[in-house]
Amino acid sequence: MDVTVNPLACRLQLRLNTGLDADLNPIYRTRSFSNLKPETDNGELFELAQEIGSLQVHSINAVRRVDEVELEEL
Repeated sequence: MDVTVNPLACRLQLRLNTGLDADLNPIYRTRSFSNLKPETDNGELFELAQEIGSLQVHSINAVRRVDEVELEEL
């Protein structure tokens, strides 16, 4: 079966290390930035994440790209 992929939306997520709990395990929080252009290059998104991260009090643990697509049968 042939399927076409149509990009709908893109979201950038930053996983931040916000400290330690009572058992000294790391605590993480996620910041999401929605409504990004789906055709944005991964390198550009990573640079954006680094720039946003430099404005954060907490350090970045992970950078994630979440794409939403629509699948259509040809």
